[in-house]
Amino acid sequence: MDLVQQRCKPCEGGTKPFTQSEVEHYLASLSGWEFDQQKKISKRFKCKNFVRAIEFVNTVSKIAEREGHHPNICIYYSTVKFELFTHAIGGLSINDFIMAAKIDQCFHKNSASLS
Repeated sequence: MDLVQQRCKPCEGGTKPFTQSEVEHYLASLSGWEFDQQKKISKRFKCKNFVRAIEFVNTVSKIAEREGHHPNICIYYSTVKFELFTHAIGGLSINDFIMAAKIDQCFHKNSASLS
């Protein structure tokens, strides 16, 4: 299951949020992401400094726009926290796990300059 190669798709009416077992299945393919029981997954990334954190957020924002799936983002000086969930269905969908994988790839691809 290569989530990075997949594209986010709009959720259509009647789409149900993932079950607990579906969340656990997809979460197992990611590293460091946490399920907070509030129907969200989240992860913190430590960057070298504030400027690098902002650069990381800006890069992820371009990916989110291209995918049409946008995370909640909190910046704590050099730490960036991303939260993902699908607003339209009030829970998690494949899109959240696709975006999580793409955020991870972005961080690892640029880790030399970010951390």
